[in-house]
Amino acid sequence: MENLLLEFQSKIARIPLAIQRYLIDQIDLNNRLIAIKGARGAGKTTLLLQLAKLHLPISSSLYVSLDHLYFFENKLYDLAKQFNQFGGTHLLLDEVHKYPNWSREIKLIYDNFPELHIIFTSSSMLEIYKAESDLSRRAVAYDLKELSFREFIAFETKQKIQRYTFSEILARHNEIADELLNEIKPLPLFDKYLKTGVYPYYKENETLYLQKLQNTINLIIEIDINAVEDLHYETLVKLKKLLISVASSAPFTPNITKLSEKIGVSRNMLVQSIKILERAGLVNELYKDTSGIGILTKPEKLYLNNTNLMYALAKENTNIGNVRETFFLNQFKGLHEINRSETADFLIDKTYTFEIGGKNKSKKQIAGTNSAYIAKDGIEIGFGNIIPVWLFGFMY
Repeated sequence: MENLLLEFQSKIARIPLAIQRYLIDQIDLNNRLIAIKGARGAGKTTLLLQLAKLHLPISSSLYVSLDHLYFFENKLYDLAKQFNQFGGTHLLLDEVHKYPNWSREIKLIYDNFPELHIIFTSSSMLEIYKAESDLSRRAVAYDLKELSFREFIAFETKQKIQRYTFSEILARHNEIADELLNEIKPLPLFDKYLKTGVYPYYKENETLYLQKLQNTINLIIEIDINAVEDLHYETLVKLKKLLISVASSAPFTPNITKLSEKIGVSRNMLVQSIKILERAGLVNELYKDTSGIGILTKPEKLYLNNTNLMYALAKENTNIGNVRETFFLNQFKGLHEINRSETADFLIDKTYTFEIGGKNKSKKQIAGTNSAYIAKDGIEIGFGNIIPVWLFGFMY
């Protein structure tokens, strides 16, 4: 354990604090068992270390990744027991899905060492509430989204810009955009964000970023999904085909029968595969109404989870209309209820209708619809019910 503590101290010394993710202020550290879910590359490790450095007693905390060589010969439970005996108070566990029987041992640690606080991260593929041991009554779960456009600007320019709620954007988008235009040039930054700015690791090597993202997609499918679902190799290949089909389409309206024939799987398996890909952080499903959604219900539309995935998979075949809608859906997902609109592209919180388009988009689609807006690309500032689409990237 001494070597693990020394490694942790070294990591803490190196972790930067200049840029912090939105979730860091939302986590209630009074809870004894906290789960942080998020797709590969979302920044979970950095978040854990920043939490430790900013908010936890360093002298009685320990961070360890569960793919560490230490666990080839040692059990997690024994480490927690020894750490507790030496006065440890906060155990931070990264990459729990890489450790066999992780949920069982975490449950035992939680039950047997009441003085110990545990924060663990998992791939979004892992379903904490369906784990083999019952963590649902114990763990408080948080989802770490990818970088918002606001956070990307912080990475690019080192400028700290405040968040704006959806209600604030609707009420005073002209004023907000005018204020932001004094600090940034949003359109070139937005173009870069859509292509290469969603995952924090884009800063490591921007030239090779999309190639690295392709590798990440392969790891999610071949390692993360397979570890939980235990799928045949042929099925994993078909999941990749499905992703490429979604990436290169105009907003994808799945014809399940035709698509199942094209990819070579049954209808039920295809619908289940779509839901697997969503849990893995690779796609977003869009429904007309969230009520009555069953495990075999097909979505009205299917999008990749974010625009960077589109450019990594479809390359020059990326559809700009799909890019805009994918961005809009991604920024709202998990923050507000978002459904397919009967008359336009999206319905927010069952009240606000949105049509997404370029700078020449007309109001024809929303004529006569109450609480309806156009979210336009290619404009710096809006007017009336026309709002720059990039402004919705400041909600988290």
